[in-house]
Amino acid sequence: MLTVAPHPLLELVAFVATFPRPLGECPSPPTLLAGLALEFADAPLRSDDGVRAAVRDLLRHGGSFKPTGRSKPASEYLIKAASEGLQAINAAVDACNVASLHSGLPISVVDLALVVPPLRVELAPAGFAYVFNRSGQEIAVGGLLSLCDAQGPCAGPVKDSQRTKTNADTTRTLSLVWGSVALPGRAAATASWYRELLHSAGASTADL
Repeated sequence: MLTVAPHPLLELVAFVATFPRPLGECPSPPTLLAGLALEFADAPLRSDDGVRAAVRDLLRHGGSFKPTGRSKPASEYLIKAASEGLQAINAAVDACNVASLHSGLPISVVDLALVVPPLRVELAPAGFAYVFNRSGQEIAVGGLLSLCDAQGPCAGPVKDSQRTKTNADTTRTLSLVWGSVALPGRAAATASWYRELLHSAGASTADL
């Protein structure tokens, strides 16, 4: 279902989550929402400067993408958002944000009904950009590790595209934990906790 192009630094974990009802009918439980706080005592993983440096090196590999400013890793954006009060979105995204915030690893989550097979992970082509929010803002992703479908790159460790994001009707998601070989085992540990968070919201998960 998913092919991954060779990459010397990438340690990727991908899995599918299935919800018992559309996300609009599956509110996040209080135990999940508690993890949106920056100081969440029960988090099994903590980010630090070493994790942030390894993630930036992962995104920088290839030479053309600069993971700084508005193009910083999603996990770094979450730290700032959490310091200002991270808002709940839906069970799929909330679980993703909790796991990413505390592990320091960027995570993508897409609606499986909105992607067009075949799916692959590779560097996005030079000059490629996609809309990432409802306001129509674009991000240039050329040279960035990305999830690609038949229509092109649609998600990645900085921002996911608007066309494949979850919504109130979503029932199945694909998640990708963007880990680095410089942080051995961290992607697997993050994915394991992330799946526990999804299970707490009533979802079932399966290896891809």
